[in-house]
Amino acid sequence: MPRRKGSVSTASAVGKLRRQAGSALTQLRKEIRAKEIELAQLKRDEESLGRLTGRGSASGGGGGGGRINWRNVLAQLPKQFKASNVRQVRGLKDKRPSEIFAAITRWIEAGLAKRKTRGLYEKA
Repeated sequence: MPRRKGSVSTASAVGKLRRQAGSALTQLRKEIRAKEIELAQLKRDEESLGRLTGRGSASGGGGGGGRINWRNVLAQLPKQFKASNVRQVRGLKDKRPSEIFAAITRWIEAGLAKRKTRGLYEKA
């Protein structure tokens, strides 16, 4: 089928549009990479500051910074304590209840604490 005169100009217009879209896409990908690098640096900064303050990372899930030395936590508690006292120790405010009670259970099993009544514990 013979081409019409207008189809040549349409083809060049489509080609021009594709080139423009391609260059816009390339530029957008460069910007995304730059933002991802900046975000990674911000996350590293957040983690460093979190460790410094003892609060861990807000995005890390749980209450997370580094590992918690639960024996040091026990040493900071009064002779008789509740789970709410454990939560007041610096760096444990955002810990899940399951993590707090797991630590208390480990203390009991290790003979470092004993249960007096429901919700009340005592250092051994």
